[in-house]
Amino acid sequence: MKDDVEELYDYAVVRELASATMLIVRPSAPTFVLGGSQALDVLDPERRATVPLRRRRGGGGVVLLQPEDVWVDWWIPVDDPRWSSDLHVTSRLAGGWWREVLAERVDGVVEMHEGSLQGDPAWRVACFAGRGPGEVFVDGRKAAGVTQWRVREGVFLSTVLHSASSRPIIDLLVDVPAGLEAALEHHTLDSLALDGDDVTMELVTRSRPVDVRQLFLLA
Repeated sequence: MKDDVEELYDYAVVRELASATMLIVRPSAPTFVLGGSQALDVLDPERRATVPLRRRRGGGGVVLLQPEDVWVDWWIPVDDPRWSSDLHVTSRLAGGWWREVLAERVDGVVEMHEGSLQGDPAWRVACFAGRGPGEVFVDGRKAAGVTQWRVREGVFLSTVLHSASSRPIIDLLVDVPAGLEAALEHHTLDSLALDGDDVTMELVTRSRPVDVRQLFLLA
């Protein structure tokens, strides 16, 4: 999509990674990230000019990434035995790692959504408002979101467990579909009584063999 929004990553560099790689990313400030094909005009033009804004590759709607989030992405090249041509299998790969980590650390029922995308289509303007394959829920409330971007060299899986509410997305949208605000009431690190560094390090262990890179996103 051609607009003036800077991409979240240098995706050409990602595509050249020869080994499975886990990227642990921390933004310097709250950053709104549009989905790969999402129109810029869903955001209020005056407000979007005042906030850090990026675009990721892959599906989904706008997501708010904050400095204390557990934002972890994986690159799985095609010659890795865990690569699959099945989109749902790939999403469940990352979701399975998250489910295992959370099941050992939180009270409540931890489940991974194994079906297709669910939720009001109007809510897809915001990434965390529906249920997608591989996404993880605690007592029916979303904890970890999953999206993916597929190219001939491999698949890039993006995941996050938020540290704070996604409520600021509502204020940024031109039109707010009915029910969206309630649908965005996801879990956070605090609501699950989790330590973000502990969760991240356990995800490293669960997803081995994998190279690990830490990135700092300047907003």
